[in-house]
Amino acid sequence: MRKLIFILILLLPAIALTDDIKPLSVEVLWQLERIGSPVIAPEGGHVVAPVTAYDTDDDSSETRLWLFHTDGTVERPLTASGVSAGNAVFSPDGSTLAFTSRRDDDEATQIYLLPMDRPGEAERLTEVPTGVNGVKWVGEYLYFISRVWPDKTWEEIEEQQQAEADSHVSARQWNALPYSFWDHWIEEDRQAHVFRIPADGGDIEPVTQPLGRELPRSSQGAGSFDIHPAETHIAFLSDRDDHVDPSTDVFLAEIGGDSAENLSDNPAGDSSPMFSPDGRWLAWGGQQIPGFYADTVNIQLHDLETGETRSVTDDWDRSPGGLVWAADSNGWFGIAADDGTTRVFHIDLDGEVRAVTGATNFGGLSIAEDGTMVATNESFLYPARLVRLDADSGEPTRLDTINNELLAEVDLGTYESVTYTGHNGEEIQMWVNYPPGFDESKEYPLFLLIHGGPHSPITDGFHYRWNAQTFASWGYVTAWHNFHGTPGWGQDFTDYINPDWITAPYNDTIAAADWFADQDWIDDERMVAGGGSYGGYLSSILLGKDHPFKTLLIHAPVYNMYSQMAADFAVHSVRFGNYWDDPSIYRDISPHYFAEDFHTPALIIHGQLDYRVPVGQAFELFRTMQSKGIESRLIYYPDENHWILKPNNSIYWYEQVADWMAKFAEPGAR
Repeated sequence: MRKLIFILILLLPAIALTDDIKPLSVEVLWQLERIGSPVIAPEGGHVVAPVTAYDTDDDSSETRLWLFHTDGTVERPLTASGVSAGNAVFSPDGSTLAFTSRRDDDEATQIYLLPMDRPGEAERLTEVPTGVNGVKWVGEYLYFISRVWPDKTWEEIEEQQQAEADSHVSARQWNALPYSFWDHWIEEDRQAHVFRIPADGGDIEPVTQPLGRELPRSSQGAGSFDIHPAETHIAFLSDRDDHVDPSTDVFLAEIGGDSAENLSDNPAGDSSPMFSPDGRWLAWGGQQIPGFYADTVNIQLHDLETGETRSVTDDWDRSPGGLVWAADSNGWFGIAADDGTTRVFHIDLDGEVRAVTGATNFGGLSIAEDGTMVATNESFLYPARLVRLDADSGEPTRLDTINNELLAEVDLGTYESVTYTGHNGEEIQMWVNYPPGFDESKEYPLFLLIHGGPHSPITDGFHYRWNAQTFASWGYVTAWHNFHGTPGWGQDFTDYINPDWITAPYNDTIAAADWFADQDWIDDERMVAGGGSYGGYLSSILLGKDHPFKTLLIHAPVYNMYSQMAADFAVHSVRFGNYWDDPSIYRDISPHYFAEDFHTPALIIHGQLDYRVPVGQAFELFRTMQSKGIESRLIYYPDENHWILKPNNSIYWYEQVADWMAKFAEPGAR
């Protein structure tokens, strides 16, 4: 069954194409301005969203806050050029905007206040030596997170920072997990805590420090805590005492108290505590399977009057995220991966679920007191846009014109969703992107992309690092298949591949290649494939198994399941045991055990700052390939992490991929 996605997609810019048409090249990707998640004022009129622009001359970027109106009459920069800003929040009456920035002589990011009713410069509110993030404005206070030395005063913290800056010792020390997260080291003697400061200035008060619990050590943000509308209580996340399992629990405490109550009784992790607007409820997301980050998230609802907690969405086989309370406190709006698309859903307090949107991806929900809702909307053919979203019909109304002029000069291809028969005879959904000017009477090469995760769905959105339309612009039909293990088709489908990461995804990948080989417009002698992270893992598996691909792109691969223990997240250890507990699991699925049968040329890419999949994985694979005399190339980035994020490094990445693929599968129609 083939489900055509109409190319005249909703909200395409109403600008005529010029004669100067160009492809969606990597250079164009870095010219696009990127809109982040919006925040709507309480009264529902003003909307503020971050917009980031990049400069490839010096690899710099700048994020400015832009002001929009929900009636579409206003679209302009709000914060000054030359300095980045973010984390925008409105005061409860909507008269003032708070945001974070690092300006003038700031040594760290601080909170700034900007009146909405008159022009002028923003004024700094905080002077926190360790910086601020995760800002929320509730009542008369602004609440924020800072990573501090918990036993030191602010003055002593400044002295500690200066002493560390002056020290010639570079050693780090850990006595317990965690020691890293993604691309940075975690300082063992510092803790993340919530503080507050009066909106009109004054002393900073600790909120979580007196409770004897810190926020999660690995990562913290605005979703790590929430404040009751009456400012009587705080709900926050904190790690389990056993840091080997990175799961978090929800704690509830009185502001000004000295103890916190653990509200979680589930064996796995919790996330995103949220008080309802009327102050009656506290909700959060809860999982049940320890060590399985893609376990279905169920909304947990705690009655603050009775103290009872119940699970709301047990009967819904999807994982809601990005939740916001409905204005009437009778439910939530949130997003969830569903059949290859990230859709907006409404969930009421009884667990009844209604899909709000259909085609294309939505995210970044924000809702006003009158129920006005704004969001971002994107597809394979356009980057994120700001929209007002009708909560009943799901109809989006675009509020911005950013990138219209640039995209009017870009010749985009087309795309569609198809299904094919995969492992065990089950239907697998796949996105197919066609080159500009695609002619089905001719034959094209295939570039099959293998997504990461493995529990990370490819949905109808715009990807900057692995842009299918950019690959297609080179002359390849480019596809993403949502193989077994991908969220969006229910818990059983998502968990099907654990702990056997190979069998079903491999079979689904070969079946995808077979589907394309049966199409008259594909040249089955010009097929290439590749992916990153888990996609790099499965590509490494392909090296030692039968497949039709002339070469493979292997980015940040999990190649050796034993040395993956050096990562910030040990893949199967919590749920299925370590390799010394059950060696057979790791022996059966680690790609390095298949090296005897490696035969396919490969381009291998990795970054030094990748602590999720340590860079040694790529070096092990490259040495294996070279030792076996297999044509291979290793590209190493000393200043990148799991992803290639700097403009010129990204341009080089795309150029090298294009060069390598063309060597084995000539692009373009024949």
